[in-house]
Amino acid sequence: MSTIITAQMVSDLREKTGAGLLDCKKALTESNGNVEEAITILRKRGAASAAKKAERATREGLIESYIHIGGKVGVMIEVNCETDFVARNEEFKVLCRDLCLQIAAANPTYVRREEVPEADLAKERDIASAQVQGKPPAAIQKIIEGKLEKYFSTVCLLDQPFVKQAEKSVKDIITEKVAKIGENIQVRRFVRYQLGA
Repeated sequence: MSTIITAQMVSDLREKTGAGLLDCKKALTESNGNVEEAITILRKRGAASAAKKAERATREGLIESYIHIGGKVGVMIEVNCETDFVARNEEFKVLCRDLCLQIAAANPTYVRREEVPEADLAKERDIASAQVQGKPPAAIQKIIEGKLEKYFSTVCLLDQPFVKQAEKSVKDIITEKVAKIGENIQVRRFVRYQLGA
């Protein structure tokens, strides 16, 4: 027996997820009225559509800046999108401001893990290897990989836990915006200044 999907259910789901009305109705129908399952369906579709958009060129965007209270930390970031229409969109601007706050608070060194120099990775592997001496051989590689993941989540902006929602990474937040806005969004570069550093 299928559940009747009401306009209120669709509206509530839209409020929670920001997805379109038709997408919300389809997800609720698919999940037989189960809101949590519908949210999962929408998130999966959003991630899939974001992956498709990832190859599209990003030639527009914004340069956003942030100076922390007291003037001791400042951030400047370039975030790219596909059209100037989206670059002027308030939701895109909020994302850029949030990314500046993230950088000010968490002090990443690189945008993505592909930018980390091989010499730095080799050094981290050596440190991790020295820390796992005496462990069972089967566990050593997994422990080293775990330590490298932790390193990436410290130095790479996209791998860091988002300061406003620690259960999500910065990459997850950007992926959600790509799905919601409908355009590819890329962090191109940033610089963080700290007085005396």
